[in-house]
Amino acid sequence: MNKTKEIWIAGFALFSLFFGAGNLILPPTLGLKSGADWWIVVLGFILTAIIIPILAIFAHARLQGTLYDFGKKVSPVFSTIFCFLIYIIAAAIPGPRTAAVTHEMAIQPFFDSPPILTSIIYFVLVFIFAVNRSKIISLIGKFLTPIIVLILLLIITIATFTATGTIKPSTFKNPFIDGILEGYQTFDAIAGVVVGAVIIISLNLRGHTTFDAKKELVTKAGIISGVGLLLIYGGLIFSGSLFSSTFTENASRTEVLSSLSTQTLGSLGTTFLSVLVALACFTTAVGIVTGTADYIKGICNDSKTAFIITAAIASIIGIIVGSYNVGFIIDVAVPALMFVYPITIVLILLNVVPNKYASTLVFRGVVIVTFIFSIPDFLGFIIPRENLTGIKSMIPLAEHSLGWVIPALLVFVGLNLKRVR
Repeated sequence: MNKTKEIWIAGFALFSLFFGAGNLILPPTLGLKSGADWWIVVLGFILTAIIIPILAIFAHARLQGTLYDFGKKVSPVFSTIFCFLIYIIAAAIPGPRTAAVTHEMAIQPFFDSPPILTSIIYFVLVFIFAVNRSKIISLIGKFLTPIIVLILLLIITIATFTATGTIKPSTFKNPFIDGILEGYQTFDAIAGVVVGAVIIISLNLRGHTTFDAKKELVTKAGIISGVGLLLIYGGLIFSGSLFSSTFTENASRTEVLSSLSTQTLGSLGTTFLSVLVALACFTTAVGIVTGTADYIKGICNDSKTAFIITAAIASIIGIIVGSYNVGFIIDVAVPALMFVYPITIVLILLNVVPNKYASTLVFRGVVIVTFIFSIPDFLGFIIPRENLTGIKSMIPLAEHSLGWVIPALLVFVGLNLKRVR
């Protein structure tokens, strides 16, 4: 296959594997809430929903291993626990959420069927795609992603040139911070460390054995997918702000996206959106299930049976959790995200910086401090926040649920300055 063509196919595949349920329903509502400050929200959102995830792809291009390699410098035990935690969360929350969104937006408007039926059919198909994983890149990259991109660009273009309402004032006190935290809900940083390994293994199955060739292909594919995500995220947030005065008060995320589609695409809006949701959600679910099964297969001496059993278990979990409504799944996700996302981010960054700045000591110090200072953010979504006012007042950015950032940065700088001396 032509090298340039293969890079573009891999880039489209990465884009599609990233672009799932949260990526669809979150940006328009962000635009609605941010109003005239939409561009500030975009800056925060792309930090955690694009830049960090694409850096995860760059890290995979550099490591060319599995998720285990991201944390092995901290310790083998830590990396093993981190891997299990990531895959359990991925299989239990963002994966099933794709089925819930598909039901609410693509099935419910047309058929009076129960959510459990949608979940069953959905994850049976996910399982079939997962066990045929060598075809993932070509099937997703060649056929599914272009359809997703075309429909989204159509919505964004029409919204840009047909908006007639007034843009509402922002309801965010800190648009940039809110954009950052809403980016957590895309799960893209977790997706980056999971599906990056899927791409590497898929390339191996397709006969790519040269380290440098794979590094170049994955890096360029990551850039392509990142640019695509930027255009779509920015466009959907901007579109949501342009139509902010037309949405009903207290509209849910799925209702905002449905309304935007209907207003831009007319009577065909719901149908187009149904196709879009089904495709975008499905490809992400396939990536999550495949990545989870790959990891278990790897620690079971490349057992294909272990791969199939893991894919089946992940699909069963998807069927159960995916039968709940989207709002419930998003609410349940928040504490888990506040716990695991900071550690994931610092591991991605440490695996991207030059090795001389990321020694074993730096890895351990930064990860430990990040874990400690993210505990108040995690607890803030479990116990009454007023109980944490005292401790949060002493930690910079803690009131914005980013209390881990400054301590982690100080430890990184401090340990590297000590190395220089």
